[in-house]
Amino acid sequence: MTHLLDRQIVWRKIALRVFSIGLLPTLTAYPALGAERLKFNYGLLEESIPISSLETYVRTGKVDQDLAAYRKYVGQKQLTQLRKALTTPIPLSQVQVSQFLYTPIGERLLDNLGKVIQTESNISGFYAIRASLILSAANQKDFTLLNILRKFPARSISINLNRSLAIAEALQNLVNHTQNAVALINQESQQKTTNASTLNTVPLDLGKTGSFAFSKQTIILNDLSRIRQFPADIYLPIAPTPRPIIVISHGLGSDRTSFAYLAEHLASYGFVVAVPEHPGSDSKQLQALFAGTADRVTNPRELIDRPLDVKLLLDELTTLSKSNPTFQGRLNLEQVGVIGQSFGGYTALALAGAPINFEQLQADCPALENTLNISLLLQCLALNLPNAKYNLSDARIKAAIAINPIDSSIFGKASLSQIKIPVMIVSGSADTVAPALVEQIQPFTWLTTPNKYLALINGATHFSTIVEPSNPTVPIPTQVIGYGQAVARRYVNVLSVSFFETYIAQQSSYVSYLSTDYTNTISQQPLPLSLIKSLTPEQLEQTFE
Repeated sequence: MTHLLDRQIVWRKIALRVFSIGLLPTLTAYPALGAERLKFNYGLLEESIPISSLETYVRTGKVDQDLAAYRKYVGQKQLTQLRKALTTPIPLSQVQVSQFLYTPIGERLLDNLGKVIQTESNISGFYAIRASLILSAANQKDFTLLNILRKFPARSISINLNRSLAIAEALQNLVNHTQNAVALINQESQQKTTNASTLNTVPLDLGKTGSFAFSKQTIILNDLSRIRQFPADIYLPIAPTPRPIIVISHGLGSDRTSFAYLAEHLASYGFVVAVPEHPGSDSKQLQALFAGTADRVTNPRELIDRPLDVKLLLDELTTLSKSNPTFQGRLNLEQVGVIGQSFGGYTALALAGAPINFEQLQADCPALENTLNISLLLQCLALNLPNAKYNLSDARIKAAIAINPIDSSIFGKASLSQIKIPVMIVSGSADTVAPALVEQIQPFTWLTTPNKYLALINGATHFSTIVEPSNPTVPIPTQVIGYGQAVARRYVNVLSVSFFETYIAQQSSYVSYLSTDYTNTISQQPLPLSLIKSLTPEQLEQTFE
């Protein structure tokens, strides 16, 4: 009898640990669940919680007898988090949910989730999850995780604990390895500060607006060969001589306004800034998807078209500098840099000289269902392209900054090591879309260019540096965006000025601002900043032990 009780206690600990620690974040990111009972299956063993117990707890805050059996294994903090998760409104309409869930990326997410969240017959929950999401979204005022439970088309839902435990373990390993890598980078940054001082004078505050006035022009580009038309904003400093050019590439679902603050800041320091909008992977593409006039988040062809957009933009600026009085004598096309975020980070690295690595993609993408790296869903779209050598690099680009880039598989070590120009990678330690360890920290160790930098913003998310539009297609919850956006944007302003002044404008005096001494003077809570110039694969591997 004692043996059975002990086994029951262990069993409940396993079930609650997975649900509260491992599975709950997944459910809040991709809401889906069951009907009358929530069952946990582990081999031949099974435990369950009535959904009514969760409803009672959400409604009154009281823990009934059924839920009380589990409370002692999770604690009040986890229960409070669960209550909030069950009742937090999801800011999407039924059309938006339906359109996304029928895209290839949406179906891939459902397929992965269906292996964990199953019907009462232990069959993949793929179709049941999709149905419950769409049905629940019909009432936007009550589109919550709890209502999704009520709409699940089955009497009960089974949580596959074998699969859940594997996910929880993989997630914990990723978290642990990331924390160790972040600690190493912070330690390296502090050691460099202690051992050498590079600031001999009182430093400038590069976060302040520069001395150049500027104007803004919008041009429309047409590429008849690709049947592609798109706008670009050009920020023109008022100066007596031609000025260096910086191109900014936005991320997936964003637009050319998301980094307008950075464009204005760079222009105030005398850089011509060109900001194209990438059709097919911008905010209008998401609007079309949710309106039912597009059938996918983005087309695989965007992996090729984005770098080609920048090439076309530079070609057009060359023409304008010769024929248009507004641009004549104002553009230095021998000094060009590029900066991009997320999908734009990929774009920047492709232009810098990293070719698409189909061999790496073929090795990584078959195991996509086992990954916690959401960005691979986008990277692996490249396998739908013809396996060919695409000419995506541009010799006019002399330096590149990639913020939260996606690059681990679409480039990998073999491609990133081919970049010869100066590169800065900016990473956020709390990025869950393009995880810092696998998408920025490890790829940084693959770079062989002598002038490379890794800026780590501790606590920053994938969205910390972006300005969300006033009327976003899909509002991003505050808990996903994180806090301290003003701090993160200031870092981007400062790092961009110092990096491009050094490697594009060829102002050697600014190299001292690319040091830990200077970054320590601007680092602040809640997002402390670290900067390193080297990290070997061996150093990183030691943090995994």
